Amino acid sequence: MGDSMQKSPHSRKWEHGELPVLYMVSPCFNEQDVLPKSYKLFLEQLHKLVSDGIVSPESRILFVDDGSSDATWQIIERLSDSHAEIEGISLSGNRGHQNALTAGLLVSMNRCDVCISLDCDGQHDPAVMREMLAKYDEGFDVVYAVRTSRDTDSFFKKVTSQGFYGLLRVMGVDTIPNAADFRLMSARVLRAFARYREVNLYLRGLVPLLGFKSTTIEYTCRERLAGHSHYSLKKMLSLAGNGITSMSVQPLHIIFVLGAACTVLGLVWIVYNLVAFFMGHAVPGWTSTICAICLFGGVQLLSLGIIGEYVGKIYLEAKARPRFLVEESTFTDLSYEEKLDDVSLSS
Repeated sequence: MGDSMQKSPHSRKWEHGELPVLYMVSPCFNEQDVLPKSYKLFLEQLHKLVSDGIVSPESRILFVDDGSSDATWQIIERLSDSHAEIEGISLSGNRGHQNALTAGLLVSMNRCDVCISLDCDGQHDPAVMREMLAKYDEGFDVVYAVRTSRDTDSFFKKVTSQGFYGLLRVMGVDTIPNAADFRLMSARVLRAFARYREVNLYLRGLVPLLGFKSTTIEYTCRERLAGHSHYSLKKMLSLAGNGITSMSVQPLHIIFVLGAACTVLGLVWIVYNLVAFFMGHAVPGWTSTICAICLFGGVQLLSLGIIGEYVGKIYLEAKARPRFLVEESTFTDLSYEEKLDDVSLSS
């Protein structure tokens, strides 16, 4: 495949040389056990791509430390000292996977022609990058890696994941089923992405929203190389909720319809009781009263809760706090703006 890519006519003009500069971006959080293994896989694949003339020798692997409490950052620093192809940035605190990934994408934006994001635990097979780059060479600006199976997931995770993607479709969110954050994006996609400044990020819904020419490839998810997943049920539920409320206002429309339906039912209930009262058939009791209170009270509380989620999102967006702050970096040319999540939109 490497030879065919070299011989194929390029319709693109690389910004940084005769071959595209690739940046592999991998967020890390407390991954001291897996990094010594996964970096070797990443580096091996990068060397193959460079030797086959597919990407530039200036291509890099960028690890983003998301405020780890273990030795993750120290390992990244040592790897950077030992290998010119490895760079790293360390955020000032745990900002969450989506913000850490965003930090890596924005730092890579002006340094690369194409960027591939992947997890550092080894579940995203770096060998798939060759096929991604082939699609990029064909003219696609975004290439999504889609899982062919979920054999490595528990039954609970399989069911909830499929249910979540189904719910997103119902809510009108444009997303790619079974595509996580293993994707390729061109530099111009990254620059377009930099213009989206919302604090509540859901990249799996935001990237399709950019609208650039895209395609998918299939891959098989592998077991973690070491350690255990740091994505707890709480974090997965938070990501799911953020995905819905950040990308869709459909829940508010559902509240309106539900409120209208309950209002009609309430009016019917009132008419029924008034007729029964004037006809002398009213029977004293609490059953009907309690049922009505529970029904309408539950709907009201649910509606207030959903509205509260959106109000909370508005509150966070209005403060416009930076999504990440870079505390340390192995780059010698990292700008002040890049460290403060203030990348120039004119770049």
